[in-house]
Amino acid sequence: MNIKRILKIKLPSRQSSFLWGARKTGKTTYLKQRFPDSIFYNFLETDLFFAFLKEPSLLRQRLLAKSKESFRFPVILDEVQKVPNIMDEVHWLIENKGLSFILCGSSARKLKCGRANLLGGRAWRLEMFPLVSAELGKVNLLKALNQGLIPAHYLQDAVSCEKSLKAYVEDYLKEEIFAEGLSRNIPAFSRFLDAVGYSHGELINYANISRDCGVDSKTIKEYFQILSDTLLGSLLEPFKKRQHRQVINKAPKFYLFDVGVAGIVTKRRISEEKGELFGKAFEHFIFMEIKAYRSYSGKNFSINFWRTKSGMEVDFVLGEGEVAIEVKGVKRVDPSDLRGLHAFMENNLSKHSMIVCQEKEERIFGKIRIVPWQDFLSSLWNGDIM
Repeated sequence: MNIKRILKIKLPSRQSSFLWGARKTGKTTYLKQRFPDSIFYNFLETDLFFAFLKEPSLLRQRLLAKSKESFRFPVILDEVQKVPNIMDEVHWLIENKGLSFILCGSSARKLKCGRANLLGGRAWRLEMFPLVSAELGKVNLLKALNQGLIPAHYLQDAVSCEKSLKAYVEDYLKEEIFAEGLSRNIPAFSRFLDAVGYSHGELINYANISRDCGVDSKTIKEYFQILSDTLLGSLLEPFKKRQHRQVINKAPKFYLFDVGVAGIVTKRRISEEKGELFGKAFEHFIFMEIKAYRSYSGKNFSINFWRTKSGMEVDFVLGEGEVAIEVKGVKRVDPSDLRGLHAFMENNLSKHSMIVCQEKEERIFGKIRIVPWQDFLSSLWNGDIM
């Protein structure tokens, strides 16, 4: 199945770009299809990796030997974070030869930790996400929530996908992070990943997690930052504009980058489109759609949540409060489901307030739109929400 990706890379002459994304989101496949005539170096190839790691100047030497015709398209360096010192050569080639690069990888953290040259703003930052509804057309919701939307996983049968997801969590989430030297305390980080399971999508209690992992709260915050920097998850901060003292404004939430990966970490299996587990996965799915839309559309709006100490909550607040979204996995919205939005609207001048749910047809209750999730996603990707 050939799925056309929404990401568009159109670089002006002499412009370079980073393309970041978690493993298996489809970066390499996309770049080879989009730029079939580009010079392409993939540092997952062992011989290439060791040669350039030992002598980064090989890049300059090889490229200087190429004809000008070879540079009609950007030079692509895949898994660039594996060879941090090559960034100085890239910088020199950009400045002195006017070359254009696409620097692709799964994490900028190793480059940062190694104090690598990040080109001082000379390269745009782009990101590749798992599949989104606008790429798939009709989404099989239960399949998406159980298998996730990493391309290879979504396209597999259920049994094979479960094995692939377990391998992904064990081999990538754990071993890759240790292999890259991003965490030195292997037992503590393994316990932390287990703790992510029961705290996923909830307010983070650093003190509780630190007790479970046997490390201090500062280290737990660093672990969450590792997952964020490696694009394996996102910290969702509380909405803080014009708030009174009863609103939570410090503790963030955390979502992994893929709903299927989250299902393995949280030991979740959803058999029907109802219940608490379905509702949490459904909320996560909508969050990832919003996050991907923000990146692909180039619209730099903020995404937050809103919650009071008494438990009133709005799942997602976009921009400066212009749009308030509550996600409910129900097939019929009850008036009690609207309390969080009503409380938010009393304190904020939101232009649009809506509940995204499984109802079959849109309706309006007071100032709140009750929207079927398929209609919401269509409006989102058409640019009608933000």
